[in-house]
Amino acid sequence: MLIFRFLPDAIPLAPLRRVALVWIAPLALAACQGPRPAPPRADDMSLGLAAAPVTVIEYASVGCPHCADFNNTVFARFKAAYVDSGKVRYILREAASGDTGVAAAGFLAARCAGPGRYFTVLDRIFHIQARIYDRSTRESPLMEIASAASLSPETFEACISDSKALAALRARWSYAAKVEHIKQTPTFVIDGKVYEGELSWAELQADLAKAGARPS
Repeated sequence: MLIFRFLPDAIPLAPLRRVALVWIAPLALAACQGPRPAPPRADDMSLGLAAAPVTVIEYASVGCPHCADFNNTVFARFKAAYVDSGKVRYILREAASGDTGVAAAGFLAARCAGPGRYFTVLDRIFHIQARIYDRSTRESPLMEIASAASLSPETFEACISDSKALAALRARWSYAAKVEHIKQTPTFVIDGKVYEGELSWAELQADLAKAGARPS
């Protein structure tokens, strides 16, 4: 399948059966230390005003079922109530957890689609993640997402076969694991305070209130 074909080419030293280990290995190095998230940086993907009074950073993977559950049940309400109103700046930091092939292809395709479509692509992947996990049909839903983002099949394959882009993605995740000590996804950072694991809508509202953010 397309999504699995590009990874060994982009990481020539790792045969396909070891790709997941290559991507996840940094987590073992960080497991004994607490998270120390870095402040916003240039390669972050974000929504909302840069000057918003509260910043929320989420470490998430489009290959992670718990991240998909948060996106599909909580994120739209959070965005409408806090981000769109200017109360919160939301930053997503890309992780390679769950199905690493889906994570890599999803994030590379989203960045290739451009900043204006990045979060739309991720949202679509999260919503059809179960279909993508079905190995007998996974290429079809990914191509549907690419088409909706105005990416031709050739452009989509070029995007997820881009060795430089994959190396940059790996470097971001390695930094998160080794330097920021992120151990699981999703992990949320709300004005510097770390919350590990999925948050319900009620929990997120309570945590945002502690940071001084109130919904519209």
